[in-house]
Amino acid sequence: MRTGAESALGDGVMTGKDRFELWRDALAKTRECEATSAHADSFQAELRSSALGQVTLLGTSFPSARVRRTERMVRRSHGPELYHLTFLTAGSQALRHGADRTEKHRSGDLVFLDSSHPYDARLFGGGPGKPRIEGVGADFPVSLLPIPPRLLRGLLGRGLPAREGSGALLAQFLLGLDRQADVLQPAEAARLGTVLVDLTAAWLARELDAASQLPPDARHRALVENIRAFIRHNLHDPALTPATIAAAHHISVSHLHRLFTQHSQGETVAAWIRSQRLKKAHRDLTDPALQDLPVHVIAARCGMFRASEFSRAFKTAYGLSPREHRHRARHEPGGR
Repeated sequence: MRTGAESALGDGVMTGKDRFELWRDALAKTRECEATSAHADSFQAELRSSALGQVTLLGTSFPSARVRRTERMVRRSHGPELYHLTFLTAGSQALRHGADRTEKHRSGDLVFLDSSHPYDARLFGGGPGKPRIEGVGADFPVSLLPIPPRLLRGLLGRGLPAREGSGALLAQFLLGLDRQADVLQPAEAARLGTVLVDLTAAWLARELDAASQLPPDARHRALVENIRAFIRHNLHDPALTPATIAAAHHISVSHLHRLFTQHSQGETVAAWIRSQRLKKAHRDLTDPALQDLPVHVIAARCGMFRASEFSRAFKTAYGLSPREHRHRARHEPGGR
């Protein structure tokens, strides 16, 4: 549920300077800082803000700029200390954090900061074709993260790649939240905010090699999210079963069932696999790029190889046969 600044700041009537001031004011609502830009006269930006319980999700896009948080701003800050998590998806950044430490970050990096330290960030667009900085991130109270702040000092301000493991899962989760924020209900958004903090904790614990310091609930929620990501990635595989999933995550099948139902409102692993396969087939059947693939091939791509069983399950779930769903999407206005 979006709660903050408009997705596109300003309108065609405003000048670039007006839009820059609007963006700077919107940014200041998320953290006290000083922002400047050489592109202020022709400024175009987006700043999206969504509430996920105690977590604030932020998405942004803007030209090259400089953002500073000074010692004075830190000293006069009110309210709880916050952690700032950012996944940079376009552009680059030179971040001076602390007295004399400068880190360079690029697209694909996760960056973790806290509000109790000053910083000076110079952000640069990605050059021809994508001359903007883009990213998605989250702010949340320091008290929510189940890792002692003293252990995190060496990670603050560093650019950590999100190419594999819990870092990749965290980055994709942030992107998914940003895409779906408009349709989330408050209770659902709050639960996902908790999952986001747990995934952040799991990622940081991996970087620290300190997973054992996480509370059991946080470890379990992060593990279940890892399991869900593994399932989504392997829906095409007919051998995707609770046994193979448990083996891939080095846990017993009984432990998998217990964890998954506990953190999935009672839904079993097998039921979730089935629902995800049907959802993927539902999407793929309306994808113009796949319109020449027969229905049974679409089903097989989703790990469902028995055409009659697939058709019955699809109709039970959506009230239409797969062919009827595809036909409606192609020929009826709003069918998709």
